[in-house]
Amino acid sequence: MSAFLLEVAVFGALLGLPFLYETRPAFCYYLKFLCYYLYMSFNSIILIPVFMLRMGNVLNLVTASHVGNVLSIFLGIKWVLRNGERLEPQEPCIIVSNHQSSIDVLGQMSMWPTMKRCTVIAKSEVFWAWPFGLAAWLCGLVFIPRVKKEKAIRVLNEAVERIKVEKTKLWVFPEGTRRNTGEIHEFKKGAFHAAILAQIPIIPVVFSRYYFLDRVAKRFDQGVVLIKVLEPISTIGKTQKDVDSLISETREKMAEAFKEVNQEVLNNNNTKELLKQPR
Repeated sequence: MSAFLLEVAVFGALLGLPFLYETRPAFCYYLKFLCYYLYMSFNSIILIPVFMLRMGNVLNLVTASHVGNVLSIFLGIKWVLRNGERLEPQEPCIIVSNHQSSIDVLGQMSMWPTMKRCTVIAKSEVFWAWPFGLAAWLCGLVFIPRVKKEKAIRVLNEAVERIKVEKTKLWVFPEGTRRNTGEIHEFKKGAFHAAILAQIPIIPVVFSRYYFLDRVAKRFDQGVVLIKVLEPISTIGKTQKDVDSLISETREKMAEAFKEVNQEVLNNNNTKELLKQPR
């Protein structure tokens, strides 16, 4: 009898899931993030043996990107890349972008087949989030301790010297903390100091606001994200005295582009058209 009641309870719960998903935004919010983290962790376990065949090779991220693209489809997120050809040249540069959520990773994954040789600066805590952290390390991510400023600067400078030799792109989130507030926040200086020191260009990348994601209201709908790659900003001839002006120039251009892509993606008709387009 108890087994029968258990079966009935499980069957009833399964029948109720679609109803909860459609009518309870908070349930949908937590379910999607749970699926996101479980999927990334599970696939990290599967891919770790593959990544170990070429440890530390950033091209492992291209392999991982196919996993992320499948997950984006499941979560109902469509990433639309604009000016992607600016990321195709296999030359060293520092990519700077706005940071809105942990799902930024999925946006990056949608771009790796275009960027190919690109790694990311991540806080050191990410490394200990195994199995994902171990997989990320095997893919050549650069982990920086945020609480130890001098060590962080040294690790960043060493990473920039390495990408110059290996002709690799280095992705940095200069805002530091992720915030989906509809604006571009103040930038930290590390990436800009390093770019000037190495005399390599800055390439700004702007993600439109995640209007479909609301942490306070616990809402995670389907949606479109426009990713706009801006023109490279040269650092040739610049010195450390030019850091502040370089930051201002970069942030102003990103803020302007952020407004443009937000207006476009929030146009209901345009968003519907973007959703219809093939991925």
